[in-house]
Amino acid sequence: MSALAPQLSGTGTLLRFALRRDRVMIPLWVGVNALMVLSMPNTLGSLYGTAAERASLRDQMAANASLRALVGPVFGDSLGALTAWRVGVYAGALAAVTSILIVVRHTRDEEESGRQELIASGAVGRRASLTSALLAAGVADTVLALLVAVGLAGHGVAGAVALGLGLAAVGMLFATMAAIAAQLTESARLARGLASGVLGAAFVLRAAGDSATDDGSSVLTWLSPLGWLENLRPFAGERWWVTALFAAAIAAQGVTAYVLAGRRDLGMSFLPTRPGRADGRLRTAGALAWRLQRGSVLGWSTGFLLAGVVYGGLAEGAADLVGDNERAREIFERMGGRAALTDAFLAAMTGMLGLVAALYVVASVLRLHGEETSGRAEPVLANAVGRLRWAAGHLAVAFGGAALIMLLAGLGLAVGHGRDAGPILAGCLVQLPAVWTVGGVAVLLYGLAPRLAPAAWGVAGAVLVIGWIGPALDVPQAVLDLSPFGHLPKLPGGGMEWGPVLALTALAAALVAAGAAGLRRRDLTT
Repeated sequence: MSALAPQLSGTGTLLRFALRRDRVMIPLWVGVNALMVLSMPNTLGSLYGTAAERASLRDQMAANASLRALVGPVFGDSLGALTAWRVGVYAGALAAVTSILIVVRHTRDEEESGRQELIASGAVGRRASLTSALLAAGVADTVLALLVAVGLAGHGVAGAVALGLGLAAVGMLFATMAAIAAQLTESARLARGLASGVLGAAFVLRAAGDSATDDGSSVLTWLSPLGWLENLRPFAGERWWVTALFAAAIAAQGVTAYVLAGRRDLGMSFLPTRPGRADGRLRTAGALAWRLQRGSVLGWSTGFLLAGVVYGGLAEGAADLVGDNERAREIFERMGGRAALTDAFLAAMTGMLGLVAALYVVASVLRLHGEETSGRAEPVLANAVGRLRWAAGHLAVAFGGAALIMLLAGLGLAVGHGRDAGPILAGCLVQLPAVWTVGGVAVLLYGLAPRLAPAAWGVAGAVLVIGWIGPALDVPQAVLDLSPFGHLPKLPGGGMEWGPVLALTALAAALVAAGAAGLRRRDLTT
């Protein structure tokens, strides 16, 4: 312990600094996650108000492999057990994303920007930065666990504690995974991508396992940390021994991250990027932008195509599950319009995919900010390349890529559903004006006030929360209208309305133009 103490010197100061920097991000992400979980008992209570209805839901889920793959198996018919079933996997995934962002931001991001070198020149231990980053993620996960445990205690103290503890454990497991990724890769973007890829694989393994069995016993389910969260079984005869799996995995990954951190130089990595062959193709700024972002576009395109196939296959099953439940029908109608239930479900899914596509367009637009702050934009702009031409390449990838992934999502929905390809494609493509509007806000912030550019994530997150949770909470229409997605026609099933579509497209163009004008006039970030 005495030998380790000097390496942790300054951890407390760095932790306070990290929490101050994340004073907006952590409350926002944790608050959204907690709200999603704590709002679910009331929603489910209004949907399935009697014990007989809840038991019927449990029996239907046991026989519906497609919906089990989407949300997992049901282990009980109490409101607490149904809450853990309905949002447990997604709340765990959101906790994992939060932890990944926090850890990478305070480790590899700091090294990439050069700030870590300044910090290391002071009285700071070698492993203090990594420790403070993990502690910051631990603070976020602990607050989430406490909110969930206290908020759901009325449905059973043991179950509430188990669910809160499980969510925190998933978050910390992926925090340590992100710490390893930060040691292996030489850029924050690659570290986030590697950790997110592991999270995606965990979700796929769980989905495959849950589709095969109705009790979470599949080997594939047990290979996924999200499957461990399910098998903790909050509110349904808690399996406390599952927490030992989390503890062992977190400890093993934490030790690995610390060992790797002690064996590399600052700014270096164990998996350095190798230079590619100079083949003469990068003749324009647009070609360079495509080269930099093509991996991201490919990943999002694949994900949206597969998600479309899955959701399309669930359309008929969702109609059978809702049956005569008027409250469930009302929620689908608020999300997807007052059409036939299958069409309303498809419209709701196209809307959800559009909300997620808004995250893609923000990430792609903010690649401009990353290129500028890292200093990589300066060599490009030092040549005969103007700022607008340089930015135009990345914006083409951002806005064109959004169109591509929504098109592929529509094709996937049509393939999964097996019919009505035209209306489904129209329902996906009609989301683009709203997606582009969110992207336009990101361009505006980046062009006029680059220090505020990351706030575009807050805008995208707010839009996602309104569209995802708003209909289930029966929030006023005025709140739903705050999102650009609230003004779009509900397709398939509803009537086409060109007015809102054209207005949002014009708004997106105006936002991009204003952001480009600001970029042209301001100084580059140093």
